[in-house]
Amino acid sequence: MKRFAVVTFLGLLMLAGCAQRNVIVDQATDQGETPLALDYRDFEHAAMSAVQSMLSSGTLDKPGGGRYVMAISRVTNDTMQRIDTDQLIKKIRIALLQSGKVVTTSAISANGSTDAMINQVRKERVSPEFKSSTKIGEGQLITPDLSLSGKIIQRNMRENSSTQQVEYYFQLTLTNLRNGLAIWEGETPIIKRGSTDSVAW
Repeated sequence: MKRFAVVTFLGLLMLAGCAQRNVIVDQATDQGETPLALDYRDFEHAAMSAVQSMLSSGTLDKPGGGRYVMAISRVTNDTMQRIDTDQLIKKIRIALLQSGKVVTTSAISANGSTDAMINQVRKERVSPEFKSSTKIGEGQLITPDLSLSGKIIQRNMRENSSTQQVEYYFQLTLTNLRNGLAIWEGETPIIKRGSTDSVAW
């Protein structure tokens, strides 16, 4: 019995020694296996591709200078995966803000993802607990000039008995809210090919 316990203990030590270590991934040099499902590299590529296209098109050059105010409309996930489209939108928002061309409003959004504090502080106008000179008056919110909407589409195709192709299309539209015209549209395809044994969700 004692010998069995020693052998078991040594076996567990060997297994522990062979276990794969957890590491922090350096995104700039990540050589990890590419999954058929969407990963962080795909969102980064799609977001930066869209931002570069918008900026290079001149669409965001506001006549007379200054910055456009952009609202976020619906970005639909039409893939087999449960993904949060904010993973794409947040990257675009950050890059456009850093460009100095666009500021995004948090007061209005088609998908309901607004900053709840905007309305909350306005409810406190009548509260005697807050200093009157610090209360936010009416008519301070800025109406957006532009709206960003889009869709992420997935198509799966079997090439042969052992290979499948998974296609993703990141489609975005920038609309001028004053006249309803789409002033920029972009599509970033991401095509992956791999084993039919791999899953894409």
